[in-house]
Amino acid sequence: MALVALAGVLATSSPIAWADRVVAVAPLSTLGTEDTSESTKQLTTAIEVAAAALPGTTVIGATAVSAAIKAAKKPQLKACEGQAECLAELGKLVGANVVIAGEVGGLGESKIVYLRATDVAAAQELRSTTLAVGAAATGDDGGPDGAVVRLLAPERYRGTLQLAIDVTGATVFVNGTRATLGAQGVLTLPVGTQAVRVTHPEYHDFVRFIPVTYGKTTAVTVGMQQYPIVQRDLQGKPLNRDTIVYVDPPVWRRWYVWGGVTVGVAILAGVAAGLAASRLPAADACTRIGGNPC
Repeated sequence: MALVALAGVLATSSPIAWADRVVAVAPLSTLGTEDTSESTKQLTTAIEVAAAALPGTTVIGATAVSAAIKAAKKPQLKACEGQAECLAELGKLVGANVVIAGEVGGLGESKIVYLRATDVAAAQELRSTTLAVGAAATGDDGGPDGAVVRLLAPERYRGTLQLAIDVTGATVFVNGTRATLGAQGVLTLPVGTQAVRVTHPEYHDFVRFIPVTYGKTTAVTVGMQQYPIVQRDLQGKPLNRDTIVYVDPPVWRRWYVWGGVTVGVAILAGVAAGLAASRLPAADACTRIGGNPC
């Protein structure tokens, strides 16, 4: 039967540093009564195994808890229904400093389990989460392992992102914060959707929203697209990141060439006009009255 965590932490309080943590797993219940179905027994065992796998943690299983309740003749502790004071009393009975309890809901093999962890000394809830069972499972959040980590060690509720970047010298930002890649482009990140941006001065930014799942590696190939290379005549400073190539204009387009040509043409025109005038017959110095020459 597939068992998969469905939702994240719903309530939190200040983290507690445990030297030797003793966790009691209370029998799971349905509508205030202990659930003795085979599927719930399997789920309870999975929760116990997941808690025992955490460093520095000793687990008192549901069977031992039930036996202690029976020996103490306190049947009311089997129906705490999430009340922190009741669960704290149960924890003191068995010598635990944390109690995990849960309520099973749903129909058939499609169930949702509402789990909570209670601090025995403070008689208050530490955290709560949900766990999907059977057809309701999605396979993304780590099942009983993920649920127990969310309850007891949320700092461990992380996954791995592996980025294969096709250029060197790129900078990676995750949720706006610069990140340093480990060996082979690996990042360890909290579970959930992460905003990833890869930037390089010569390439367009690579921006993606990438889901990170508990205990798994998500591999992403980062293909960077280079900016276009532009050649142009340019006066002044470039305003963007195009590659600018300064090109001298051809000789025939330069101002001083055209200025010299204009002056030369003017001089030639003046010379030509003078020569033409020198070839005309000289005018008479005087004329007689009636038009006769002097």
